[in-house]
Amino acid sequence: MPQATAYHHGDLRAACLRAARELLEEDGSAGLSLRAVARRAGVSATAPYRHYADRDALVSAVAAEGYRELTVTLATAHPSPTTPGDLADVAVAYVRFALDHPALFRTMFAEPCDPTSEERVAATAVISEYVQGIADRAFPGSDTGALSTAVWALVHGLAFLHLDGKLDTSTPEIVAEQVRATVQALFAAAPATAAAFASPKRP
Repeated sequence: MPQATAYHHGDLRAACLRAARELLEEDGSAGLSLRAVARRAGVSATAPYRHYADRDALVSAVAAEGYRELTVTLATAHPSPTTPGDLADVAVAYVRFALDHPALFRTMFAEPCDPTSEERVAATAVISEYVQGIADRAFPGSDTGALSTAVWALVHGLAFLHLDGKLDTSTPEIVAEQVRATVQALFAAAPATAAAFASPKRP
């Protein structure tokens, strides 16, 4: 068993986050607790409480770290996407992040968090702004607020369909092809669909 270790100021929080993420990847969220994090980090059972009031606070900190990493991943795929091809690149990166970090991704989006966590709120705001920017650039003059939600819902749904085994994940190439085809098909169909609904109905 790891021996309790004294951390100088600033190290304990990082050690707890590392331990929490290791536990998530090994056992999923069911095995995540402040006591388990303390054991993994090699500190006393009460030490994590210096930074996290309860499990929800710890989960919020882990989720915030995940949101920041996801934002970097998306911006690396394309900093300012404007075309269907650009959005497909971002969608592939989003789904790939979910598949590469399944426990973290589920924690970010499926675990109860501390709604008052300023860190988590700030991290989610950054990724929301990124998605909003896609809608603003790709659909100028439209209801971009609703469209940003639609874009995120599409890509997020693809991530969970792959994560839950509903779509083929046997190779990264197959995943990328499926995601790209879905995004491209939606953009190709959208103008025709809108025109069809706008046409006068025959009696």
